[in-house]
Amino acid sequence: MKKYFLKLYHYNAWANDRVLSCLERQSVNDEKTLSLMSHLLVAQYLWLHRIEGLPKPNYELWQRYPLTKLRIMNTEISQRWLTFIERQDTFERVLKYHNYTGDYFENQVEQIMIHLVNHGTYHRGQIALHLRQQGYDPINTDYITYDRVISGQWKV
Repeated sequence: MKKYFLKLYHYNAWANDRVLSCLERQSVNDEKTLSLMSHLLVAQYLWLHRIEGLPKPNYELWQRYPLTKLRIMNTEISQRWLTFIERQDTFERVLKYHNYTGDYFENQVEQIMIHLVNHGTYHRGQIALHLRQQGYDPINTDYITYDRVISGQWKV
């Protein structure tokens, strides 16, 4: 599982970085786009803090952060997730937690980790749609594109 999660979380960092670069290149600064990207990154902090037993992060789940802050957040949380994965032998531990509305749940860490990358993919798709609707050009963040790039089959 470790190899799988390393690949998945490297992809997640790459995809987030591509979206941020796309927003920077086109000077996108609208509230909806930045709110979605902010939510995506804050969720990554929130889940890692839960898994590691840390206090709630100093970010609000639905607050809009500026693009410069999002760049810093993505770099930091991506590295923290990769470090976390490297240090684990198994991901089957059950996490008992309350979500942001106070509801109690129990899930295996590996299920949470799969969910989190899917959550990011979902919101990156929303961002792409929103960009297109606003007249901007979205960026390709498909996993297969990532795989082609890292294998040297394709240059982006």
